[in-house]
Amino acid sequence: MNRKHNLIIIGLALILTAVIAQAMQTASAATSAPVLDRMVKKGEMVLGTAGSMPPLNLTTRDGQIAGMEIDIARKMAAVMGVKLRIKTMPFHELLPALEAGRVDIVMSGMTITGKRNLKFAFVGPYFISGKSVLTKLKTMASIESTAQLNSPRTTLAALKGSTSQLFVESKAPKAKLITTKNYNEAIDLVLKGKVDALVADYTICAVSVFRYPDQQLTTLTKPMTYEPIGIAVSANDPLLVNWIENFLTTMKGSGELEGLQNRWIKNASWLKLLPPR
Repeated sequence: MNRKHNLIIIGLALILTAVIAQAMQTASAATSAPVLDRMVKKGEMVLGTAGSMPPLNLTTRDGQIAGMEIDIARKMAAVMGVKLRIKTMPFHELLPALEAGRVDIVMSGMTITGKRNLKFAFVGPYFISGKSVLTKLKTMASIESTAQLNSPRTTLAALKGSTSQLFVESKAPKAKLITTKNYNEAIDLVLKGKVDALVADYTICAVSVFRYPDQQLTTLTKPMTYEPIGIAVSANDPLLVNWIENFLTTMKGSGELEGLQNRWIKNASWLKLLPPR
């Protein structure tokens, strides 16, 4: 009798364990893609971007957000079957917004760094950039070493929260650094002679030279660093990371990504979209 009773208890315990295990597995599956599920349920993808970093992202003269990254995001949303909603904000606010769930993904000329990757997942790169300087000083535009920037007599501008700020702080700690919330402010400092140079991604510097042909602006002939640009997403959504990886692989394989690079990086016709200065 006791033996039979014990067998019944053991059997019930095994059944209960199996039920609990199944429930835990189901719950885990339901929460393994929280951001992707949220996007599909709401029918929209919320993109966080600065909207002021041409040609990757920019604000047109009629207030629209455009650029290579915006085209990639629109294609991504279309393939996913959701609408794209764009939120613009200062660059240094983008990752906090992603962490808080106010945006679903971030595409804003953001370099994939080890420090950022400790908290956020990155997919890419979809573009390669590097640090350069925008200046009116010919001597500054011909520097061959970052050590030439490291002087207390040098004043540099950089975007707040960017790798450019970190670059100046680590490579030219003796220089005076002024951080700005966007590139328009930083470029104005260069144009007005309030700083010796802006340290920024090569594309920003090159675009500025073409945008202000009468201002005697110049930049380096090649970047000082190697910076892979990627899509930042929540580290808690492996399925979304995998989805975007496959999406970018398809864009690269189909030639669509190269087509967008030709349109936005190798062609300056989009400059007419920018507001007059």
